[in-house]
Amino acid sequence: MKKILVAMSGGVDSAVAALRLKQQGYAIEGAYMKNWINEDEILGDCPWQQDIEDASAVADSLGIPFRVVNLMHEYRTRIVDYLLSGYQSGITPNPDVMCNREIKFGVFLDYALENGFDEVATGHYAQLREATDDAPRAIIEGADPNKDQTYFLAMMRPEQVARARFPVGHLLKPQLRELAQKHALPNATKKDSQGICFIGNIKMSDFLREYVPDRPGPILRAEDDKPLGEHRGLHYFTIGQRRGIGVPSNSDNDFYVVVGKDIQRNALLVSFEAPTAPGLYSSRCEVSELSFTGEAPADDCRLEVKVRYRDPRVPVRYKRLNDKTVEITFDQPQRALALGQIIALYDGPQLLGGGIYTKIET
Repeated sequence: MKKILVAMSGGVDSAVAALRLKQQGYAIEGAYMKNWINEDEILGDCPWQQDIEDASAVADSLGIPFRVVNLMHEYRTRIVDYLLSGYQSGITPNPDVMCNREIKFGVFLDYALENGFDEVATGHYAQLREATDDAPRAIIEGADPNKDQTYFLAMMRPEQVARARFPVGHLLKPQLRELAQKHALPNATKKDSQGICFIGNIKMSDFLREYVPDRPGPILRAEDDKPLGEHRGLHYFTIGQRRGIGVPSNSDNDFYVVVGKDIQRNALLVSFEAPTAPGLYSSRCEVSELSFTGEAPADDCRLEVKVRYRDPRVPVRYKRLNDKTVEITFDQPQRALALGQIIALYDGPQLLGGGIYTKIET
């Protein structure tokens, strides 16, 4: 019987993951990853202490050992520095995807293996198809279409998939809540957390305001460079953003949307929302820093992608350009793709891998 270390965040999803493994007879222990502490409370709600207490209470109720694993240095260097440098360079990074590869199934998995565990389990809404003689272990979309989190696992490597376990991926969220209440888990009614991975209920804009200096510049209409206002810094905005731009709509109730960032001029480019808005819709992109959960797709093939979390899978042509870059051509133009974000690759419900947008044609 495998020995499994369960990553317990203090939330109900990972609590039920531990419950399911305990019911199945595995030798399990719980662990809270201590990745970030907002000691100065300058960023609002960062409830790490409460999360530790909630996770510990769940472990006590299940009768399993519990520990706190300090990964603050690794989280700072691998996730926070990646996030801040990305925004400072004008791209839109995805810390949640990188947290899974670099932290949960990176240094935390390494810690688990070094301490005698065989696998790491999380509360992700994803499923696994076990390896066969013809195919390696594969990640499959979660049963709940509203909660599927395979997008966030797109940058995982095969050796990480081989050591991962997702005990709640076959459940719908209401079923999971029912299980938590049926077994009287202490956090059965706790609300789901929102915010940056393992930092807390913090708005990204507040986090950036604390760590990236403002650099004001002009807001320009994309069609003719007409000045419309001034922004505080390009890092506060992403392609497709509608709210918080600071430019009012016109009398016809047309509203502006961010369509580009001109790094050289430090200018934010906006246009009225429309299929013809320059820079807003893309039919082709280039993707680099590819990572595959198993075997790579054929060099020229048809598959499906999710251009962002919660978007449906859409059909594309996938073509390898060189050892580091592939070309993705969409059957239908896609809205608001952002450099630095993640695209996830699929064969039906099976997650194949992912990569980072490095060139977007509009």
